[in-house]
Amino acid sequence: MIEALERIVGKENVITDREKIENYLVDETPSIIRPKPAVKLVLVKPANTKEVSEILKFANENKIPVYPRGGGTGLAGGAIPTRDGIILSLERMDKIEIDKDNLMAIAEAGVTLEKLIKAAEEADLFFPLHPGDESAHVGGLVATNAGGARAVKYGVMRNYVRGLEVVLPTGEILNLGGKLQKNNMGYDLMNLIIGSEGTLAVITKVI
Repeated sequence: MIEALERIVGKENVITDREKIENYLVDETPSIIRPKPAVKLVLVKPANTKEVSEILKFANENKIPVYPRGGGTGLAGGAIPTRDGIILSLERMDKIEIDKDNLMAIAEAGVTLEKLIKAAEEADLFFPLHPGDESAHVGGLVATNAGGARAVKYGVMRNYVRGLEVVLPTGEILNLGGKLQKNNMGYDLMNLIIGSEGTLAVITKVI
């Protein structure tokens, strides 16, 4: 398994040393109720959607559990790997583009809330949501449909997402929604993914 993953993302981005992955085994869930992480785990850090696709395809074919990992700021243990498998950290996928004309941001899943807020401010724009921890990743914010205290006034993440790029467990890449307010027909898969906590697909890009 290790060699196969190294061929996908490079040897330096596949980590098995327990001490080096210690911070990826927990989130901000209070220790008294925090689930216990599994023992046999490997941390993998893809750089792009293609690598995510190849990892998921490999894991699916070999029936290996995968745990998508964002900033680890959740309070419900959702990012804790409780079975032996792969921790999929999207931290290297941190590119962001601001489309000022359309008042939109195109951000990879590993972009932090802090980076998103700063990029918006530099374009004289304002991103209203603030779940409380700016080290949270955009992908995680969407996966949990985060809101925070400002949700009372501004709503939750679902209200601001216009499009998603996601990878299914089979490795298939889907582009859902987009910059246009209405550009598709049929079932609303985008809103099905939002708030699904990583159970249906891995979010790789958000509009």
